[in-house]
Amino acid sequence: MKYLAAVLALTLSSLPALAEPMSAAEFEAYVTGKTLYYGNDGVAYGAEIYHENRRVTWSFLDGNCKEGYWYEAEPANICFVYEDRTDTQCWTFERTGRGLRATFTSDPDTTELYEAQDLGEELICLGPKVGV
Repeated sequence: MKYLAAVLALTLSSLPALAEPMSAAEFEAYVTGKTLYYGNDGVAYGAEIYHENRRVTWSFLDGNCKEGYWYEAEPANICFVYEDRTDTQCWTFERTGRGLRATFTSDPDTTELYEAQDLGEELICLGPKVGV
């Protein structure tokens, strides 16, 4: 019985704790000055540069970058507005052992999880397309 209790205690202590969504202050302290690369199921999705004053630059890693900003709409709900969209993109962010996990909250029917990493790499943004 003591052996079973010890195994159970060891198993429970090794389980990851449920992460709480980050507040705006926690999120800002974590991301400012970083470039985070996001993926879904091991596939690259996009990257975002987090500038001072809650400004951001987003790319789907295709060389096209969109400027925007973020704000806290309600506790633990971080929303982004980009130059090419009229709708707001809202997420909750949680710290995990691997970085951030972002959960899309703007549309409950299409909630998706993304892992985030700071790879220390520069995001490449191509200039505007010109020509005929």
